[in-house]
Amino acid sequence: MDIAYDHISSYVFVADYGGQISVLKLESQGFQFITTLKGHQSSVRSLAYDQESRVLFSGGYDQIIVVWDIGSQKGTAYELTGHKAKLTDLCFSPQVKRLLSSSERGNVGIWDLDIQREETAEWGGGSTCEKCGIPFFWNVKDMWTRKVIGVRQHHCRKCGRAVCAKCSELESTYPPMGFEIPVRMCQDCHATVTTDDRTPLATFLEFKSDVTDMDLDEERWIWITVGSDKIIKVWDIKSTLCP
Repeated sequence: MDIAYDHISSYVFVADYGGQISVLKLESQGFQFITTLKGHQSSVRSLAYDQESRVLFSGGYDQIIVVWDIGSQKGTAYELTGHKAKLTDLCFSPQVKRLLSSSERGNVGIWDLDIQREETAEWGGGSTCEKCGIPFFWNVKDMWTRKVIGVRQHHCRKCGRAVCAKCSELESTYPPMGFEIPVRMCQDCHATVTTDDRTPLATFLEFKSDVTDMDLDEERWIWITVGSDKIIKVWDIKSTLCP
């Protein structure tokens, strides 16, 4: 659970254990509920906010970071996927447009946000594969009519179509959409991903222990981390964030 504040709009973002983020507007006599942001499948552990671009970052126990474009008011959001454990903290550098993210197992990511990203695709529904038409296992009527065994539903992470395992057996990274680790794709989308598309847009560092909390002093380019080993470390991170 965490809180972030937008000084311009007086919005407060409150993350909860259910995976939701409540947006409240502070007023002289209290607050007004605005909306709820839903993008995580489990607890939201940390929030960070870019006051200039009015972009909210949320990191959850579902191992993903969601980037919410609050300023555009269009509901635009995309994911950053590269961690393989629960997120523990987020820290944003407005000067160089870099997001630092930490997770359990001692993994720290540095994400380049000074580039144009593609929005996360909405997942399709339906009761049959959108590629080959085989029914999913809950589609009893089609299974009986066609005398076939239903299969599990998957989704192509690039286009969002609901597909079966056979039609989405290929995997690839796709950093423009935030996928720094291989994700499931349908055959059509996998064929469109080029070598340049796979160029990493994030850097990952490995620590000997979990980083549970961190903060950044941009004036001196000092990065402070707190680990599960109960040690506070002070880093000169200028060469890393400002190559």
